[in-house]
Amino acid sequence: MKHLVGKKISKKVDFMGDKVEVHRLSVKEVQEVQAIVKKSQSAKGDNAQIGLLRDVIRIAVAGADEISDDDFDGFPIAELTELVDKILGYSGLQDAAAGN
Repeated sequence: MKHLVGKKISKKVDFMGDKVEVHRLSVKEVQEVQAIVKKSQSAKGDNAQIGLLRDVIRIAVAGADEISDDDFDGFPIAELTELVDKILGYSGLQDAAAGN
């Protein structure tokens, strides 16, 4: 079993009429997401919510860590939200998307 530590499990999901590769979050990444969610809940304004979307996508989507905040601002918010919901659902964290 030790040889499986750190192994990434991924799949392609639809995003804006194309496909992106998302991976299941590890325990450590889940803890990072939980900290990000907690931080965004205490922050005020729409920027906190957008920051949460960016951070989750950067953690889970292949190549997204190379996208700047300005580049993220070029995506429709509904598409980013849907992608994060897919990421959280794939990782077994759908309740996190609802703030639970």
